[in-house]
Amino acid sequence: MTDPVAAGKQPDSPKRAECPGGPGPRAATLSVARSAGVAAGLVTAYYLLPLNWHGEGVTTLILIGGLLGVCLFFGCEVWLITRSPSPRLKAAETVAATFALYLVLFASGYYLLERAAPGSFSEPLTKTDALYFTLTTFTTVGFGDITAVSQTGRVLVMCQMTCSLLLVGLAVRVIAAAVRVGLRRQGRQTPE
Repeated sequence: MTDPVAAGKQPDSPKRAECPGGPGPRAATLSVARSAGVAAGLVTAYYLLPLNWHGEGVTTLILIGGLLGVCLFFGCEVWLITRSPSPRLKAAETVAATFALYLVLFASGYYLLERAAPGSFSEPLTKTDALYFTLTTFTTVGFGDITAVSQTGRVLVMCQMTCSLLLVGLAVRVIAAAVRVGLRRQGRQTPE
């Protein structure tokens, strides 16, 4: 048996030799913990922030700014996926963080709209009601117990529906492409 260094070859790095197919269980556990932590942090911030601004214009500006922020965050995360040593895990974290941020943003928008224009929904919304309505709309369950009544409320719901389709359809494709790029950069190929 010949020594790789004596033969002029670089020895395999210990990381590659230990886990040639990707990250190990510790990395996966940390990734899940980070994802859960980010989601819990965003929901906690949603409940702790006062969200007492008034006016439909302020609500619109916050929602537009928030959506731009989600897009910027998503773009940065996609770039990080392509450079991550564990692109699949980073992609899972990106999906979890992006979805949580998106849902909290729309829940905040519904809550603020109800404060700015009471009666925009079939019942007054608490923060929990707004988050519940956001999730039922996002998952397309739509129980019908809370509905948008005002024109502004309906426009906001239509905006969420459209953005949800884009988030699920387009974002997942972009993330999958970023994972493939990240794996190719590392010399690992993805099964097609």
